[in-house]
Amino acid sequence: MIPRYSRTPMTEIWSSKSKFQIWLDIELYACEAMERLGTVPKGTARKVKSKAKINEKRIDQIEKKVKHDVIAFLTSISEYAGPPARFLHQGLTSSDILDTAFNIQLKKSAKILDEELSNLLKSIKKVALKHKNTPCIGRSHGIHAEPTTFGIKMASFYEEFKRNKDRLSLATVEISTCAISGAVGNYANIDPRVEQYVSKKLGLKSEKISSQIIPRDKHAVYFSTLAIIASSIERLATEIRHLQRTEVLEVEEFFSKDQKGSSAMPHKRNPVLSENLTGLARLIRSYALPSMENIALWHERDISHSSVERIMAPDANILLDFALSRMSGIVKNLIIYPKNMMKNLNRLNKLPMSEGLMLALTQKGITREKAYKLVQKNAMQVWKTNEDFIKVLEKDSEINKLLSKKEIDKILDYKHAIRRTNYIFKKVFK
Repeated sequence: MIPRYSRTPMTEIWSSKSKFQIWLDIELYACEAMERLGTVPKGTARKVKSKAKINEKRIDQIEKKVKHDVIAFLTSISEYAGPPARFLHQGLTSSDILDTAFNIQLKKSAKILDEELSNLLKSIKKVALKHKNTPCIGRSHGIHAEPTTFGIKMASFYEEFKRNKDRLSLATVEISTCAISGAVGNYANIDPRVEQYVSKKLGLKSEKISSQIIPRDKHAVYFSTLAIIASSIERLATEIRHLQRTEVLEVEEFFSKDQKGSSAMPHKRNPVLSENLTGLARLIRSYALPSMENIALWHERDISHSSVERIMAPDANILLDFALSRMSGIVKNLIIYPKNMMKNLNRLNKLPMSEGLMLALTQKGITREKAYKLVQKNAMQVWKTNEDFIKVLEKDSEINKLLSKKEIDKILDYKHAIRRTNYIFKKVFK
């Protein structure tokens, strides 16, 4: 991933240096296990570890000749460690190293993503609690619907990202496995106790059954989860973008002192960060499909998944880490305009409370169909004339026979629509 959308802790996990170090750790742990079993001379792992060096340039140089990354790695290590290195990779196959290391990288990445989800949740919660009772208009199809509060809006995002945090935890369990089972996964030339030892050392579980690879349905769950989290980021970003439109202006991204909005128009203050996240979400989502297509490999293994994962895995994790961090910053610094929210709520002159009026009429004995027609007739008058809804209703003799002015005023008060806010917050924040 390009540096523009990368953060150092995550990119380090996916660096070649980090990958090769994990490979060496796996080989050394396997060697230690074989020492315990008596199939490798005691002290071998210690001797190799004391002399082994990871020389990325040398590994690349060897790979150009042998066309095999793991062999190139082992050859380079042997050049530094000498004769004891011949006991590395005893009974193992390349996928034992590659897949186990891959899962360690995913697990480390998930830890960072989980931390960023926690940070985002804190940012959202703070805004939700602060604006718990800040009234604003709810919208369906982009059109004014029932009133709500900005706090309730943010509480819905809080609950969604809580679900995402839970999903990531489950997906992390899926990929936190180790396979040291040899060619085609049948332990023909390696004791299963080696796998158990290595798994424990790495903080992983032994894969219950692998072919020559760790099954890729597990990874499909992980990358699909990243895609869902990205989609949630896009939902929040889209909400901010819509609410920042000039004719709405209920919220606005923070605009710093020296920031420029347009090369042509000096007055512009654009929601560029939210727009950026919308684009990044599309890219992260695009990796879900190839992760699923990686499931169907030939027989016990092929490497059609390998090229996909070399690109997909670092990019998806690095991008999501960046996106979560950016979204947390947007929410934390979000400028909120309660006066504009109230102004927009009142733009339709109490029309958004029409449902309560219709229901009140049914309580007076008329059918729902009749009540709907009565209210809609008056509502359409407001759309045409922009008169106050209450004044229009005062002229309707049928409604006045059933409801008093005091009753109508109470029903059309926006506070009626948001009276359950405490109930919602108790459910979400407990």
